Parts: sequence; structure tokens; C-alpha cells
Amino acid sequence: MAKPAKPSGPSQRQLRVGELIRHALADMLSRGDIHDDVLAKHVVTVPEVRLSPDLKLATAYIMPLGGQDVAPVLKALDSHKRYIRGEIAHRVNLKYAPDIRFRADESFAEAERIDALLDSEQVRRDTLRQPLKIDQDDDRDDDR
Repeated sequence: MAKPAKPSGPSQRQLRVGELIRHALADMLSRGDIHDDVLAKHVVTVPEVRLSPDLKLATAYIMPLGGQDVAPVLKALDSHKRYIRGEIAHRVNLKYAPDIRFRADESFAEAERIDALLDSEQVRRDTLRQPLKIDQDDDRDDDR
């Protein structure tokens, strides 16, 4: 008997817990619960949090508004990692609080790259090209 195929994406539980952690982290950053001078100067977005299948490792993708000073913000979050993990443990009811890694979010750069590709001259020329017209004679009768 063949083994059932493994799902290619994250499970429903991983997605749900990731969203709960993302909301808790965004709430902590917006309220200023993390006392740090670098974080106080920046508005930080948390577009996504991905979890490992065992829910013990969370990777939070972070981007300061405007995309400036990513490295200092990541360093500040890494320095407060223990406090953030404890707060998430209190806010999200889990058996184990996951370890948290902070990474720069590359999705905005990827979206800009795709926009630039779509705005290129070659693609614009292809999208503006008129579709081929097929002449159809309504006068012809194929039954003859």
C-alpha cells in the first residue's frame, strides 16, 4: 500500500498559531511594551510568522515602515527575545512557548521586483498587443 502524500504546506494548526503569535507580537510592538530606544523610533510591521511542524520554533518576519534600518531593529528584537517569548507565552495559550527567530521580510522587495518586471518594455509590448482576429464568414453554409 502506498503511503499518503505529505502535505506540501503548513498545517492548519501551524497557520492558526502563527497568526496568534503575529497578532501578539504586533500588539506588543504597537503599544510599546518592549522598552528599547531603537524600537521606539520605528514603526515595525510583522507581515508573517511561520512555525515549525512541532510548534517549537517560530520565525517572525519583520519590516520597519519604509524599509529603513532593518539591521538595528532586528538586533534590538534579538536582544529582547527572552522577554518577547515570555509575553507570547502569557498571551497565547500554548503548552510550550516557541523559540522566536527574527528575520527581515523579503516579500516587499520581491513584490517590487515583480512590479519592475511587469513594467518593463518587453512585457508592456506583449500585454498591449492586440489579439489575433479570425475572420468568420457568416454567409458560408457548411452543409452544402
